[in-house]
Amino acid sequence: MDLKSLIRDVPDFPKQGILFRDITTLLQNPKGLNYVIEQMTQTFAAEKIDYVVGIESRGFIFGTPLAHQLSAGFVPVRKPGKLPAPVHGIDYALEYGTDRLEVHQDAFTPNARVLIVDDLLATGGTAGAAAQLIEQTGAHLVGFAFIIELTDLAGRQKLPELPIKTLIEY
Repeated sequence: MDLKSLIRDVPDFPKQGILFRDITTLLQNPKGLNYVIEQMTQTFAAEKIDYVVGIESRGFIFGTPLAHQLSAGFVPVRKPGKLPAPVHGIDYALEYGTDRLEVHQDAFTPNARVLIVDDLLATGGTAGAAAQLIEQTGAHLVGFAFIIELTDLAGRQKLPELPIKTLIEY
């Protein structure tokens, strides 16, 4: 399937000079959405995943159906102040400042096998921070799944040496 044909390019969003890859058009296409979930499921079916982690917010969209297909639980990794129970947190650098991610302290069973899912791998900062956050919990990270990878930004090099599945490269 030609997934690139289902991604809309939006120039100058969120600011001048940025070409935004909009996945809402992919989400509107039932065949495209099903294809994405099927491809991710096939890639990680043999890994015996206990939990799929979705990074806020588009990781939630793909992570939940993937968790269902893998017979795994789903755990959201969120921005600060969004989770009601005690959390593990990590601050990380962005191109233009810093941000923070959090996960519930009791999100995983001991030695759980975890897959991180998000829509986009760009610089690797957010996914790398999520990986460190998973380590804080004592769970075992087994891989990453992304819909889109912006290869020129070399985010893959900032992630742990684990399987990384991407479906589209720009």
